[in-house]
Amino acid sequence: MAAAARPSASKWLQALEVAPEPIAAPALRDAPAGPTRPQRGVRQVSEAGVPRTTVTGPAPSVWVMGVHGGAGESTLCALLEGAVATDHAWPVRQNDDGQERGGQDVVLLVCRSNAAGLRAAQLAAIEYGSGALPGSLAGLVVMADAPGRLPKALADRLRLVAGAVPHLWQMPWVEGWRLTGTPDPASLPPSVRGVLDKIRLHTAAGNQ
Repeated sequence: MAAAARPSASKWLQALEVAPEPIAAPALRDAPAGPTRPQRGVRQVSEAGVPRTTVTGPAPSVWVMGVHGGAGESTLCALLEGAVATDHAWPVRQNDDGQERGGQDVVLLVCRSNAAGLRAAQLAAIEYGSGALPGSLAGLVVMADAPGRLPKALADRLRLVAGAVPHLWQMPWVEGWRLTGTPDPASLPPSVRGVLDKIRLHTAAGNQ
């Protein structure tokens, strides 16, 4: 099943300057984080907001939405059975009158661990928290954008983002993924398998 409409380009992604000082990454790899449901009184981030795309038919096990280009949307879908990419837009269903409605759709956000990626994830999470987006947010997968430890500014930003999503997982850097179009699920490092197993358990519970 594919999204029925391709969204227009989003204007809500903003870049941030970061300091190069390296520190150890925070211990957030698979810990529960922020709100598990929309919070009342939280204002929408911007007038443009998160792009939407209309979907129909049965919901997949999980929708995967990259909050910016190059986030790792396709990579994550290749590794999670039954996951469907949304082409960087939030899946919505409509009533006969064209109004958005809720449903059993579960969405997994994905971003890179650079400043722009974390900022985009934070904006999407805040908009979900405002109650403006239908369905259910499973959490956020942060894909490493480089090998090694995060700079201090990025580690601090990651802690802030973790407080805005129900769950956060950090995907480690895999050098081999730079050389292949689609990762092979049969030959993954143990660290990646561990993260994927935890995501599967969490999203399966959310669909029950």
